[in-house]
Amino acid sequence: MAHPHGKKHDTSTDDGGGLTGAVVVVALVSAISGLLYGYDTGIISGALLQIGDEFEIGNGWEQLIAASILAGAVVGALTCSRLSERRGRRGTLLVVAVVFVVGTLGAAFAPNPELLSLARLVLGFAVGGATQTAPVYVAELAPTKYRGRLVLFFQIAIGVGILTATIVGASEAVDWRVSIGAAAVPAAIMLVLMLRLPESPRWLLKSDQQDRARQSLERVRPRGADVAGELHEIDALVREESSAGTRGWRGLREAWVRPALVVGCGLAIATQLSGIEMIVYYSPTILTDNGFADSTALQVSVGLGATYLITQLIGLAIIDRVGRRRLTLITLPGAALALIVLGTFFVTGNDGKEQVPYIIATLIAFMAFTAGGIQLMGWLTGSEIYPLATRSAGAAAQSASLWGTNLLITLTLLSIIDTIGTGQTFWLYAAFNVLAFVFLYKRMPELTGHSLEEIEGRLHEGRFRPADFAKEPAERAASR
Repeated sequence: MAHPHGKKHDTSTDDGGGLTGAVVVVALVSAISGLLYGYDTGIISGALLQIGDEFEIGNGWEQLIAASILAGAVVGALTCSRLSERRGRRGTLLVVAVVFVVGTLGAAFAPNPELLSLARLVLGFAVGGATQTAPVYVAELAPTKYRGRLVLFFQIAIGVGILTATIVGASEAVDWRVSIGAAAVPAAIMLVLMLRLPESPRWLLKSDQQDRARQSLERVRPRGADVAGELHEIDALVREESSAGTRGWRGLREAWVRPALVVGCGLAIATQLSGIEMIVYYSPTILTDNGFADSTALQVSVGLGATYLITQLIGLAIIDRVGRRRLTLITLPGAALALIVLGTFFVTGNDGKEQVPYIIATLIAFMAFTAGGIQLMGWLTGSEIYPLATRSAGAAAQSASLWGTNLLITLTLLSIIDTIGTGQTFWLYAAFNVLAFVFLYKRMPELTGHSLEEIEGRLHEGRFRPADFAKEPAERAASR
């Protein structure tokens, strides 16, 4: 079957128009769900100290309370895939905002650990749904030229949420019910603001709502801009897909879609195996278990949260110029080297007071390389790498892969440290970074500067290897 977006498609002129305030608002409001994700997953580490005392529970219950949000996230990512196809991206985010409010208030007022775990499971559903839906929603409304930066507002908001949670946790002065319940405020704000935003024009065209699709696109493009060309391109792809068998979860099994699924899910797993969750969730525990003072460990946690946010902002500023693939491959070796150095400190016994500044500096270096590199890609690629007809299912599969890996790490990390040692665990995660580099070097194409329609065209033609996209500038020059 011929594809309308093949070699002859020139994305040099197809940037979807200029950046407008309206599309920035879409990205910012959607990013509130990212802030809630970062805050809700980060706040529990400090809150558990108070929760354990109030409910008189042990490590088993505390681990279950912490991990329940991750289990809920897997369910939310998979469920909201179908929901976003039926209700639309915006409609699904409205549901997610309501669940955030309900789950947050349920956790804040939970009278026992059982109901607290259940409320955290509900919160996880919202977290998984948000990570599956929000990046896709923004990507489908964003101009090609600015898509990477706008989608990454979501990732930056995660960093803001994590940093805020670490600061609140380090203060040790806020009651855990207040610190958890405070998240209901931004969730309610997101709900109200989302009511005024447009639906994805791509989803509207799939639902045979041409007039609403045009209105939606006009709302996020410069005033007076002719959106007919962009709308026609999207509509042509939608019509072709409506008569094809490549749809939803079944479509992900198609041979021509599989390369995107392999890259997307492989990248999602790599973001977690990079060691980021080990550092974010357990750095205070690892440090105190190795003789660091509690106050030092908490201060390091705040420093790591600040590094996460700052380097993500730097990544946001440069990603559309440097490129997704290049930025990932440049930073992965730095992360691996930092983990090797960290492991060496602990394995050789050089983890005393004299080495504290060097250990902290290496932790910060690792966070900078990871947060400013591969961590930017997990949600971004899920919003742009899959064909339109399978985008919700693909993003859900990618989110579920990420959350499933996260859950596995959370439930096993401390046991691995007890079994093989702290330093050896750092070396293990360094090896994961090396494997991720090899995999992404061979499989991840450079998507920067390509419209969603062209990415799909390349995939459909079976030209989805890095080398195929590397040839693109020469092909464009020859076609002019």
